[in-house]
Amino acid sequence: MDRPLTVEDLARRANMSSRHLGRHFRSMTGTTPLQWLLTQRIRRAQELLETTDDSVDAIAEATGMGTAATLRRHFNRTVGVPPDAYRRTFRARRTTPGQRSAGWKS
Repeated sequence: MDRPLTVEDLARRANMSSRHLGRHFRSMTGTTPLQWLLTQRIRRAQELLETTDDSVDAIAEATGMGTAATLRRHFNRTVGVPPDAYRRTFRARRTTPGQRSAGWKS
């Protein structure tokens, strides 16, 4: 995930044309190779946003998205919120022993 990987790269590794890979992949998974790859990158970005303090730029690079702008565009379209908002929301829900989340009232 940390490299810009294309469908052509995947097809070459599978010793098939990109069209054949696309047809075979869709029949097996119900989605295209490109959409599957994007989903895996977004899932990894979510994990990094939840568990690290890495910048959006660093996460974009680590997930193979290239730039922060590309990550933000795809993340927002897929998840429904920008990466920074996702991180804030996730962290607001986490509590540590002895702490309460900001929205919890006793």
